[in-house]
Amino acid sequence: MKHAAWAGVALVSIGLGGTGLSERPGAALSPALSRQLDADLAAVVNAQGHELASLSVLAVRNGQVVYHRQFGHKWIDTAAPSSCKSADGNTMYRIASISKLVTTLGVMKLVEAGRLELDRDLGDYLGFPFRNPHFPGVPVTLRMMLTHTSSLRDDAGYYWDAQSNTHLKEICVPGGKRYGEGAMWAKNAPPGRYFQYANLPWGVIGTVMERVTGERFDRLMRRLILDPMRLPGGFHPADFSRADLDNVATLYRKRKEVAGQEVWDGKGPWIAQVDDYVTSAPVQRALPDYEVGTNGTLFGPQGNCRLSAVGLGKLMLMLMNGGTSDGRRILRKSSVDLMLKVNWRVDGKDATGNSDGESGFGQQKKLMNAWALGAQHFLDHTGNSTGDRLVESGGFKAVGHLGDAWGLTSAMVFDRTSRNGFIFLVGGSAFDPETYPGTYSAFSRHEEQIMTALHRRAILQRMD
Repeated sequence: MKHAAWAGVALVSIGLGGTGLSERPGAALSPALSRQLDADLAAVVNAQGHELASLSVLAVRNGQVVYHRQFGHKWIDTAAPSSCKSADGNTMYRIASISKLVTTLGVMKLVEAGRLELDRDLGDYLGFPFRNPHFPGVPVTLRMMLTHTSSLRDDAGYYWDAQSNTHLKEICVPGGKRYGEGAMWAKNAPPGRYFQYANLPWGVIGTVMERVTGERFDRLMRRLILDPMRLPGGFHPADFSRADLDNVATLYRKRKEVAGQEVWDGKGPWIAQVDDYVTSAPVQRALPDYEVGTNGTLFGPQGNCRLSAVGLGKLMLMLMNGGTSDGRRILRKSSVDLMLKVNWRVDGKDATGNSDGESGFGQQKKLMNAWALGAQHFLDHTGNSTGDRLVESGGFKAVGHLGDAWGLTSAMVFDRTSRNGFIFLVGGSAFDPETYPGTYSAFSRHEEQIMTALHRRAILQRMD
């Protein structure tokens, strides 16, 4: 079917019932506040020249869900407008790098079980020496991987498909047939001494998880986290039911490649980027003869998870509640505390080293100032190219993760002390986000507007 320009993105109001979010829903916002927040977010979605394909949001106040809405469409076909599919409370998105936080939950389960140790040489798990050849005397550990201080880089890639029949040893060990010039290893500082956001460490983490359990990463994550929390979705859409596939949002942008160059056309058609499961089937990422524990990049531990705002909301509440969900123990409280404790700061106070000051998102904005295990701490620093401030008024320090890939931008952030937090998932933009900078932070302006509206109306409950 033809994907074409579509004007007028509708709001979809979804109640908390029937979405699977059974943690105690709080008192709903007053009708006036709810209408105002609906209007605020609809204005962002429909802003002329800055339209969004879809938006799903959820806000938690005092540990209770108070607002949950969807706007726009999870699948767009304006050649036949009646065929467009509205986003709703069950709509799942490819949550991009928020997947790293989800993967970390699985790591912590294996740490609890004694299968993994955060400070052990990863080579012990992988079955081959895993050292930065420029600093061969320094072991690389899970803690370093989870805090982006491992000295691994994305410069040589971070995903190898099933057809490549790749073993990570061939990529990361000098002399391996895919090692090349060794661009995956930093030369400027040894492991544990320098922060640089990267995706490759998470493929290695997924491989380690496979090695110690004998289970494929995507299925292991279902067993450890997703099934106990009764969350649809996961890391491998080819294994989804038809009903779950129907709930996955297609990600869009109004951009295309022309002669190797990125060309945006805000008046042009929405162009599907990934997850168009209306017109094509999902890719089977593993061949039948895949050897578990050789190439965990296959299943995208760094960015391939599909979850809804409701699913992320359940994960957020579980972490707020010290590891319990609907009365079931998912993680020990000590594991949650360990996971969310700051391990690295850009100012060096709690760090083992320095940083390139860049986040790895977008145009390498200086967005990351502190890091826990698989989660970012937002310190409320302001500045339109360097700030990690989440909301315009300031004062909201949080922990969580961001996502940015294939048109999606997203955030899952919360404060464990106040038990306040929010989630947003944008299904694509009609504009290049780099051309729409924020006014008080390194976020794009539409992200600032969404987060500020959720904080002001749903958490502070202010009408002004």
